[in-house]
Amino acid sequence: QVHLVESGGGSVLAGGSLRLSCSVSRPTSRYSNYCLAWFRQAPGEERVGVAAIDSNGPTNYGDSVKGRFTISHDRATNTLYLQMNSLKPEDSAMYYCALKWGGWKPPPLADTEYQHWGQGTQVTVSS
Repeated sequence: QVHLVESGGGSVLAGGSLRLSCSVSRPTSRYSNYCLAWFRQAPGEERVGVAAIDSNGPTNYGDSVKGRFTISHDRATNTLYLQMNSLKPEDSAMYYCALKWGGWKPPPLADTEYQHWGQGTQVTVSS
């Protein structure tokens, strides 16, 4: 059973930083490769991919966060991170982490590709 738990959300002023964490527990699988990703969804809007990382290292970012956000994966603790810098009010949303079995280069940002999801953590950026 895959279990994803996000943490680290909160309220911050524009220009500030936050680091989101996602604890990933997954069973031993015949699929040794996988992708992990962060998505976000604001009220009344569709869920969009923010950043993704393949188990072998390649990353992929949405255009709106390139140069500001960094995704990383600590394999020793099986924790996914999203470092968010230079935050803007439009970054406000519920942020979700997700897992997809099978590696891909670049790792996808389409939510339909991902099979397992966390409950989300809220990020609010005020001006």
